[in-house]
Amino acid sequence: MDKFSYLSNADVTAIDSIYQQYQKDPESVDEGWSKFFDGFEFARKNYEEDVNSSGSSLNFDKEFKVVNLINAYRSRGHLFTKTNPVRERRKYSPTLAIENFGLAQEDLSKVFQAGEDLGLKGATLQQIIDFLTETYCHSIGVEYMYIRKPDKVDWLKNKMEGVKNTGTFSNDEKKHILHKLNQAVVFEQFLHKKFVGQKRFSLEGGESLIPALDAAIELGAKEGIEEFVVGMAHRGRLNVLANIFNKTYKDIFSEFEGKEYEDNLFDGDVKYHLGYSCDIKTDSGKDVKLTLSPNPSHLEAVGPVVAGIARSKVDQYLKDNQKIVPIIIHGDASIAGQGVVYELIQMASLDGYKNGGTIHIVINNQIGFTTNYLDARSSTYCTDVGKVTLSPIFHVNGDDPEAVVYTIKLALEFRQKYKKDVFIDLLCYRKYGHNEGDEPRFTQPLLYKAISKHKNPREIYLDKLINQEVLDKETAKLMETKFNDMLQDRLAEAKQIEKAVIAPFLAETWKDLRESTDADMEASADTTFDKKALIEVGKSISTLPDEKNFFKKSEKLFAERLKMIESEKIDWGMAELLSYATLMTDGFPVRMTGQDVERGTFSHRHAVLKVEDSEEEYIPLNHIDGTKEKLEIYNSLLSEYAVLGFEYGYAMATPFGLTIWEAQFGDFNNGAQIIIDQFLSSAEDKWKSQNGLVMLLPHGYEGQGAEHSSARLERFLTLCADYNMQVANCTTPANFFHIIRRQLKREFRKPLVMMTPKSLLRHPRCISQLDELANGRFQEVIDDDLVNAKDVDKVVFCSGKLYYELLERQEEDDAKNVALVRLEQFYPFPKTQVNELINKYNKAKQIIWAQEEPENMGGWAFVLRHFEGVKLRLISRRASASPASGSSKVFAKRQAVIINEVFEK
Repeated sequence: MDKFSYLSNADVTAIDSIYQQYQKDPESVDEGWSKFFDGFEFARKNYEEDVNSSGSSLNFDKEFKVVNLINAYRSRGHLFTKTNPVRERRKYSPTLAIENFGLAQEDLSKVFQAGEDLGLKGATLQQIIDFLTETYCHSIGVEYMYIRKPDKVDWLKNKMEGVKNTGTFSNDEKKHILHKLNQAVVFEQFLHKKFVGQKRFSLEGGESLIPALDAAIELGAKEGIEEFVVGMAHRGRLNVLANIFNKTYKDIFSEFEGKEYEDNLFDGDVKYHLGYSCDIKTDSGKDVKLTLSPNPSHLEAVGPVVAGIARSKVDQYLKDNQKIVPIIIHGDASIAGQGVVYELIQMASLDGYKNGGTIHIVINNQIGFTTNYLDARSSTYCTDVGKVTLSPIFHVNGDDPEAVVYTIKLALEFRQKYKKDVFIDLLCYRKYGHNEGDEPRFTQPLLYKAISKHKNPREIYLDKLINQEVLDKETAKLMETKFNDMLQDRLAEAKQIEKAVIAPFLAETWKDLRESTDADMEASADTTFDKKALIEVGKSISTLPDEKNFFKKSEKLFAERLKMIESEKIDWGMAELLSYATLMTDGFPVRMTGQDVERGTFSHRHAVLKVEDSEEEYIPLNHIDGTKEKLEIYNSLLSEYAVLGFEYGYAMATPFGLTIWEAQFGDFNNGAQIIIDQFLSSAEDKWKSQNGLVMLLPHGYEGQGAEHSSARLERFLTLCADYNMQVANCTTPANFFHIIRRQLKREFRKPLVMMTPKSLLRHPRCISQLDELANGRFQEVIDDDLVNAKDVDKVVFCSGKLYYELLERQEEDDAKNVALVRLEQFYPFPKTQVNELINKYNKAKQIIWAQEEPENMGGWAFVLRHFEGVKLRLISRRASASPASGSSKVFAKRQAVIINEVFEK
C-alpha cells in the first residue's frame, strides 16, 4: 500500500524529521518517501510556497490535511452519494466539507502535491475534490478501505480512480443496455395488463438487474467462466427467467393460466418458486450453462443451497472454481434480518465450503413487505454483513444502468482475481406493494407518492441516450412495439396449451436416473460386496503407514480394527467406514460434513488422523489400493441451517456420490428445520427434484437430559408421504452398512434420515458378522430368532437401542413368551413384512409398541396409523412437553418402568 493510504495516521513532526533527512541525502530514506518528497520539492519550487529554514511549512502541514481528505472520501464517501433514486439519503456527520479537515475556501485554488496519489499532477484542491466527488459520491458508493490486504485495496482503488468509477460504453453497448432494459420493463408492463391482480412479484423499479446479469454473463464467458448458478427469491424471478435464462414467454404465460399439471401425481409449486437450467450462447459466441435453483418462500434459504451446487460442480467435473460463479440475489430486509446469511458468509473461505467467491446482489427496495428500512435493521446498510469477511461492498443507483453494469463487471473481475465474495447493493424501489394486489400507501404514503411520479429506469436511460444522440424516439418506440407484439403472440400460443409441464431441475445432471415407483420402494436392493474384497478393503483402511508417528491411542484403535477384520466381528464404527470405503471402491465419491465429524462426537469414527509431531492430516480411506474416489470429510462451522442447506445443494448436483450431514446431537437438526421442511421432504413433490442426502442424527435415551436424548423422530415421520424420503433407526452394524450402500445402489435417489446410536457404538452385543455385511441385505424389520412362535403370547415392536435393554431383560427372565421385533425402517413403512410377522405370531394376545420417547413423541402416532386392523398397545413415557428429564436418576426410574411394563405378567 502506498504512503498516502496511511499518512493520515502519521505524526507530522516525525514526517518532518524524515523530510529533513531527505534534504541531506535523498537516498537515505525509503523509496516511497523519497518519491513523495521529490514531488513536494517540485511543487515548492514551481509554486513558490513559503517554506521556513527548518524545511517545515504551513503548506507542508496542509499537504497532509489534503491526504486526510482524500482518504476520507475513500473510506466515507459512500455516505454522501447520489444512490437513492426516489428520496433523499439520510444525513451523516461529520461531512466531507473541507473545513472539517483544517482547510479553508482560499485553499481551493491552491495546488497540492497530494493530488498525485490520484494521478493528478499539479492539481488544485478544487480539482482534487471534483475528482473525488465523481469517483466516490455520484451513482456509486464503495466500502473497501477496511480490507486488510493492501494489494486488494490498491487494486480496487486503482481500478476505480483510474476511470473515476465511471464506465465507458460504445453506442452499440448503450443500445444493448437499453435493449435489456426494454425487455425487463415491457415484460412487466405486459404481465400487469394481461394478468390483472395476479401475484408475480414484479421487478418494476429494479429493472437494471437484467442488464447487470446480462453483462456479468457476457464478461464472464469471455474470461473463461463456463457456468453461473443463481439463487434468488420471488421478487423479479419471472423477469430473470424470461430475459436472462431464456425460458420461453409462452411457458411463463401458460403458468399464469394456472392449468393442471400433465403429471397428476405431481403437486407442483407457484410459478415464482420454480428452478430452471439451460445452455445459452453469449453474444461473443461462448457457451454458458445457467442454473437457477428452485426456492421456497423462506427468504435466504436458497443461498447455501446454491453454494453447495456450485461446490459440487467444481469437485465433480470443473476442477477449477474460476469456471463457475454463484450469484445470490437478496432482498434488503432479508439479507439484514435472516441469520442464515451470516452463517453462509462465514463459510466463504473454509476448506469444506469455499467455491471461489459469491457475487451477492441486493434488490434494495428500501422496504420489507410493509416494514420501513429504519425498523428492519440497526446497521447503516443492509449489506453490512459483508464486512464480516472483509468483502468489498458497492452501493449503486438502480436508475443509472450504466453504473450498474460497470459495477457488476468490476465485481466479477475482483471475484475472479481474488476468489472472494463481493456485494452489490442495488438501490431501487418497488413500484407496487409486496405483491401486485397489495396497497402500499397504507403504510408508506409519502414514499409511494414519490414512486407514482417517478419514471422507470428505461425511460430515464432512453432520455439520456436521446440527448446523447445515440438513438431517436421513433427507434425506441419501434423496439417497444415489436417486443409487445411478440409477447402478444406468445400469449396466444400459451392459451392453446392444455396442461402445464414442469421440466425437472438439473435434468442433464440426473438424466441417467429415473423417478421411483411404488414397487421400487418395496423392493430390496442388492447391497452385497465380495467378502474377499471386503476383507482387503478392511485391512487397507485399518493399516497405518509405519513412517508416520501417530498418537498411541490412535495406533491402538486401528490395531483393534485390524483384529475385527481377522475375527470377522464388526462393530458400528468399522461397519460405517466399510460402507463408505466399499462405495468408493464401487466408483462413488463420499462427502461428509458436520460438527466434529472427522473424529466423531463420540470418538468412534477417527476418519481423519493427526500425525503427532506435525499435525499433518492422514485419511485412511483415501489410501485404498486401486480406488480413485476420495472421502471428503470436513468438520463444519457451528451451524446447522446453512451447512445442511449447503449439503442439500451439493447432493442435488451429485446424484452419483454419497453426501452426508451429521448432527453433533440429533436434536440440533431443528436448527435447520427450514431446509428439512422446504427442501428435503418436499422438493420432489414441488419441483421434481430428487436428492440422496443422508442425515445422521444421534438419538437415544441415556440420561443426558432434555437436550441430547431425542433427534425428534416424530417430526420427520409427520413429513413422510408419497415415498418422499426414508426414515430409519437401525440396531445392527450390518443393517447400517446396507442402508448406506442402498443409497447409491438404486436407479433413483431419496433422502435418508437416520437415527444413529450413541451407547450402541460400544455395546458388546451390537456386533455383526462380516458375512452379514458381505452377503446380507438391508432388513426393514428384524424378527426375534430366540423364540418359538407357538409359545409367544406377546409381540413387542420397538426400534433402536431400547431393543438391547429389552433383550437383556428377556434373557434374564427367560421370557420365551415375548417376541421382540425390531422396526428398522419407519418409512416407507414395511407393511408386508409387519403383517407377515403378525400372522406368524397369531397366538399372541397382545401386540405392543414400546418406545423410550414420551407418548406424544417418537414413533407411536406414526405406527398407530400404519398397523391397520391391529389392536396396538403403547408402552412409553407419559406425554411430556420436554423430551426427557434432566435428572439421571429420574431417567433411570422411567426407563425401568418401561422395561418392567413390557415384561409384566
